[in-house]
Amino acid sequence: MTAPLLTLESGDRLTREEFEDRYGRSPHIKKAELINGVVFVASPIRVRNHAQPHSNILGWLFHYSIEFSAFMVCDNATVRLDHQNEVQPDVLLRLEASAGGQSRISADDYIEGAPELVIEIATSSAAYDLHDKKDLYCRFGVKEYLVWVVSEQAFYWYHREQGSYVQQQPDREGVLRSQEFTGLWLNLPALLQGNMKSVMITLQQGLASPECQRFAEALKRQSQ
Repeated sequence: MTAPLLTLESGDRLTREEFEDRYGRSPHIKKAELINGVVFVASPIRVRNHAQPHSNILGWLFHYSIEFSAFMVCDNATVRLDHQNEVQPDVLLRLEASAGGQSRISADDYIEGAPELVIEIATSSAAYDLHDKKDLYCRFGVKEYLVWVVSEQAFYWYHREQGSYVQQQPDREGVLRSQEFTGLWLNLPALLQGNMKSVMITLQQGLASPECQRFAEALKRQSQ
């Protein structure tokens, strides 16, 4: 008798090993995550509410990362946190282990451990990105967590302080500045208006700042 095909559906309660096995047998599923032992399967991706914003924020973070050899930016990479939690962030930034980073690349080519920074594109303020996943990322030590709720023109930037997330506020010009990654500046009004040229100009100002130059030199020494 042929064994029944084990599908992967939202709400399934699985171990990480069971989750990975079923995910591998489901090529039609492009994104699924395991959070506290419960499966979440993503809906089809819309263009203006997800795909384009995803590309914009990925480009912003990538342009920051190329100035530092110790950084790695990943798009939709699988991250193993423990045996009950395996996530697939929209975008992440990790520091290489040789430079003091808290995650590593496993022998089978997955990230194990929490990246330093994670970005998610959420469908609404009720999405699990701002609730279950936010709590999960904080618990596992993601230092900065950014959530862009495109349909509501809302952007949340959290910094982990003493085991809890504190929401960062933009300055008078609407610029958000990373607490962990010096020079990572985000022109929030420009981002929400889709003005990526202004977003990149602000980022270049952050990268050119004296404090960012000192940060780059310190990272270089740490990686040697």
